Amino acid sequence: MNQPNAIRFGTVGQIAPGVEVKIADDEEILARGPNIMKGYYKNEAATQEAIDPDGWFHTGDVGHVDADGFLVITDRKKDLIVTAGGKKIAPQPIENQLKTNPYIAEIVLIGNARRFPAALVVPDFEQLHKWTREQGIKSFNKQELVRNQDLIDFIQKQIDEMTPHLAQFEKIKKVCLLPKAFTLEGGELTPTLKVKRKVVESRYKNLIDQLYAS
Repeated sequence: MNQPNAIRFGTVGQIAPGVEVKIADDEEILARGPNIMKGYYKNEAATQEAIDPDGWFHTGDVGHVDADGFLVITDRKKDLIVTAGGKKIAPQPIENQLKTNPYIAEIVLIGNARRFPAALVVPDFEQLHKWTREQGIKSFNKQELVRNQDLIDFIQKQIDEMTPHLAQFEKIKKVCLLPKAFTLEGGELTPTLKVKRKVVESRYKNLIDQLYAS
């Protein structure tokens, strides 16, 4: 936990006294101590899956402990992207950074078992009104706009300019623009408004396949 005398933004704080934390080979965060549950009620199979014979609770989160003992959670293990070359990418930190761009309303990284990462992007159409006027685009039909190559190149440039720090295997090589936002009613968001990656990837499978076809 972050305490008044030990705070570091971007972390969940230092490890509490009496609690052990270690990072597994696959970067999953494991915890052991008196604060950990004994198991799932009347569900021994789930308990054995979550807590190994040595008492380590497998959190499902991935991250690391920094040099000063602050725990950093970067993503959920199930959300990690593993490229065809075996490189692991944590999408959430990249997505959260890119969503601060005024032209990007939503973004979902894709690329599991693919040669490189790409992204599905829902543009912020309110912000794009000025851009379309500057480009001399008179029609603001969203279905047509997301297929406009100038706009695709513009969003790609926004992404490139915001991510020079990424490793080469993490860099987003292509983008596909979507004409409407993800919604809870549409089944693309959880009740806490997090994107359901598998649902989105399944729904837009044809567009994703086209991205990687060339």
